[in-house]
Amino acid sequence: MTVFKIYNANTKPSKEEKDTIINFLHTHLQEFGDNKEDISKCLDYAVKDNISAHGGFVLVIKDKQGIQGITIINETGMGGYIPENILVYIAVHQEARGKGYGKQLMQKAITLAQGDIALHVEPNNPAIHLYEKLGFENKYLEMRLKK
Repeated sequence: MTVFKIYNANTKPSKEEKDTIINFLHTHLQEFGDNKEDISKCLDYAVKDNISAHGGFVLVIKDKQGIQGITIINETGMGGYIPENILVYIAVHQEARGKGYGKQLMQKAITLAQGDIALHVEPNNPAIHLYEKLGFENKYLEMRLKK
């Protein structure tokens, strides 16, 4: 049986829980991940530990063997031309892939998020097919200028 744990501005994770979330994402995002400092900033934004943050939520899916997946959604404070939410991170435990945990996480996150959701996915990420099945569309080509 799977259960969900939700963290947000009203239900903040403890220091130990934060470390667990950061370490899980850092390990299981693999080549699609970021460093722990950036993951920590995203987590702090979602649970409003950053004064300028709009918030969002962290969703953890567990079963009897422990954490099987985590996603972090940040609210953008916008709407219409920019979606209200951005799915920043989603990872499923390496040994649990292909068992439906990613789909369950996505479906629950879609239900919890208020408004539209954007996500960035690299073209070689196999999860792109799941996102398309759930209704995500590739509307834009993202370009970035790094200074």
